[in-house]
Amino acid sequence: MIESLLVANRGEIARRIIRTARRLGVRAIAVHSEADAGLPFVAEADEAVCVGPANPAQSYRNVEAILAAAKSTGAQAVHPGYGFLSENADFARTVESSGLIWVGPGADAITAMGDKINARNLMAAAGVPVAPGTTDPAADLDAAVAAAAEIGYPVMVKAAAGGGGMGMGVAKDEAALRTEYDKVRSFAERMFGDGSVLIERYFPRVRHVEVQILGLADGRVVALGERECSVQRRNQKLVEESPSPAVSPELRERFLAAAVRAGEAVGYRNAGTVECLLVPRERDAQGDGPASEEFFFLEMNTRLQVEHPVTELVYGVDLVEEQLRVAAGLAPTFDPDALAPRGHAIELRINAEDPKRFLPGPGAITAWTEPTGEGVRVDSGYVAGNTVTPFYDSLMAKLIVSGKDRAEAIARARAAVAGFELTGPKCNLPFFAELLENEEFLSGDYDTGIVGRMR
Repeated sequence: MIESLLVANRGEIARRIIRTARRLGVRAIAVHSEADAGLPFVAEADEAVCVGPANPAQSYRNVEAILAAAKSTGAQAVHPGYGFLSENADFARTVESSGLIWVGPGADAITAMGDKINARNLMAAAGVPVAPGTTDPAADLDAAVAAAAEIGYPVMVKAAAGGGGMGMGVAKDEAALRTEYDKVRSFAERMFGDGSVLIERYFPRVRHVEVQILGLADGRVVALGERECSVQRRNQKLVEESPSPAVSPELRERFLAAAVRAGEAVGYRNAGTVECLLVPRERDAQGDGPASEEFFFLEMNTRLQVEHPVTELVYGVDLVEEQLRVAAGLAPTFDPDALAPRGHAIELRINAEDPKRFLPGPGAITAWTEPTGEGVRVDSGYVAGNTVTPFYDSLMAKLIVSGKDRAEAIARARAAVAGFELTGPKCNLPFFAELLENEEFLSGDYDTGIVGRMR
């Protein structure tokens, strides 16, 4: 096993990685910005190094400072968490060329899946379903208009190098496309340094379902079930659950097989997620059969996901431990041929934001009491007395609940939301209290438009 691990991240994910590292006897090393010096993850690490001021470009994205911290502390490996440098292929290569172990997929896999157009083409070649769309970037507005006319409106305009729900726009006609194309291209150039744009068919009613994969040290790729991620605001997830209430056993089998093919196509190692759109088809001509469904590849996240805890609870694994074992060349703790889900789990992302408009609301935390009880887990990045600053993502904690079935998990979620005392910054706990009483959500028959219909 790896003996010392530098965690190149912050907040709840850094704290969560550190927790597993220390359980395994791995020396955990934190890096932090000046603004984060007082957060729990810094205190809980075996060693901590300040890598710069609050600005992420000068701290958490500062490759030189992070590598210097790894060298000065004698770290053997680097875990990037999610966000920041986690899907930066150059960083992965630099870590490995510095003689360190990279806890994540290889740089080639990150590169292959980091460009949405390249990823679509690779997946299509591997037999993974992809939505109708461009196979090359739309070089200019005229090319985008021509592509949209062939695909059929409405279309999604997407930054090829984007991720996390950023750099996307919907166009219902040519006039809207002309506006969205320029907007997305400009945003992509500014945020990702790459203005490449792809045009894809947009499905008004769709579910967002993803599959957790793990590329093992022996070369096999396994799938650890699916997660439903359709409760979103501005294309960004708020709630995840596993298993998905929309996925039948037959569809699950196809989903997992496609995700494994996706990983195998790029020689994937370590943890990753294959994200898909689940699209309802029309009922059969007689109208007496159930509406069938089809799914399309969306993207692959070449890192640990925010929502990984729901998979951990349903499959009884510690994905961070499995990541470390793969990076060390060790076999998994589980039998890859005997993976089976048990029960149901739901994750709620507790953000410092207005519960109505979902606008950021940073501030000092004056009270913080986490709920407890059977089937309740909280992965948090803060405690009372800390301040949620405007420099980073608004995520404060993840409230994860599990039960023998979906009904029990929802009941426990209601009690946990009611028992979570959090004052100071704005908070979206009231939204979750509303969602957990919403008939559409309770039925399990919801899609990515559910939040909009609640507002």
